[in-house]
Amino acid sequence: MSGKIAPLAPKNPVKLAPLAGVQMATVEAGIKYAGRKDLLLMVFDEPCSVAGVFTTSKCSSAPVDWCRQTLSGGVRAKALVVNAGNANAFTGLKGAQAVEMTAQAAALACGSAPEEIYLASTGVIGEPLDASSFEGHLKNLHSNCIGDGWQDAAEAIMTTDTYPKLAKAGFELDGKACTINGIAKGSGMIAPDMATMLSFVVTDAPVASPVLQALLSELVVGTFNAVTVDSDTSTSDTLMLFATGSVNADEITSPDDPRIGAFKSALQAVLHDLAMQIVRDGEGATKQVEVHVTGAVDDMSARRIAQSIANSPLVKTAVAGEDANWGRVVMAVGKAGEPADRDLLAISFGDVRVAVSGERDPDYSEDAASAVMREDEITIGVDIGLGNGSAKIWTCDLTKEYVAINGDYRS
Repeated sequence: MSGKIAPLAPKNPVKLAPLAGVQMATVEAGIKYAGRKDLLLMVFDEPCSVAGVFTTSKCSSAPVDWCRQTLSGGVRAKALVVNAGNANAFTGLKGAQAVEMTAQAAALACGSAPEEIYLASTGVIGEPLDASSFEGHLKNLHSNCIGDGWQDAAEAIMTTDTYPKLAKAGFELDGKACTINGIAKGSGMIAPDMATMLSFVVTDAPVASPVLQALLSELVVGTFNAVTVDSDTSTSDTLMLFATGSVNADEITSPDDPRIGAFKSALQAVLHDLAMQIVRDGEGATKQVEVHVTGAVDDMSARRIAQSIANSPLVKTAVAGEDANWGRVVMAVGKAGEPADRDLLAISFGDVRVAVSGERDPDYSEDAASAVMREDEITIGVDIGLGNGSAKIWTCDLTKEYVAINGDYRS
């Protein structure tokens, strides 16, 4: 966690109220950081519905493997344990033993089965995680759990983040007020493919696990999977959704339930909010960038082109330098490997069109384009001119501070 708050941090951070059916507590476990909380226990009053999406990395962490296996068995969730400072990734047999030890300790503290415990870790890759002290910590955490612990929870899961990330939304189900609370962490190693990205979202609505899973798998595409800080997909990416069912309404058991629309819209809003906060806290970031590609042969092609632009170090450094260098955008389109015609391209920075029909716009104004580049939020628009495919990807600029943070990360 950095001592300096990112310039794009929320000016009025959201505060999350207690949500029926879930409590939490945090502690300084001394995993890597001194003088800060780094271990979170989130406990559900009753085993609840759960869904998750995880990194597609072929070198996934031990906690990711544990969660995947647990979810595949259709087991409900009694508790979540998250530690920061050590990813428990690339740790071999020791990593598997650490997650088993943690799950056993949490189960003992919560009076549940180990299979009802979900786990996540974030931090340094390749360092064995000493979970031997977790048993004592988890016992104490369970005794100290409170409903009003969201702020501490968001802070406890941070690594290089400069601020805690929280979001909320409300909706109605059968005339009853329902809430969604969410927290996330992520600042570097962010290109979710399902960063070091973790997010945990809880609703008090009664929703069955298969429905949660269907919605999460759908909505992650345009939210967490549509952001990138540095094009690096973490070994630990984890997004989990829990439904305590504490609101007295009929359970949503099918994705075709006509009542699902309000929940889906609220969930999409929370996921998008958290994803944008990660982009705005990108390591060293000073600008948020939206890449909007239109006119591609299809949506998938547009998405790949947008990702090529958003992940280009040359594009991102030009944004950092406030340089309207549309030639670098042309480069990124050309290298994407997708259908494109140089002589049909049109490129804009904000409302200023800088290129059209494969060459500089005849009305191009350097002053107008430079003014756009000085803004905190910038849209790069690219029309491929070949079809109706479109996509949006969000990223940030690439600054000297990013290099400084990552050059010094392990030490």
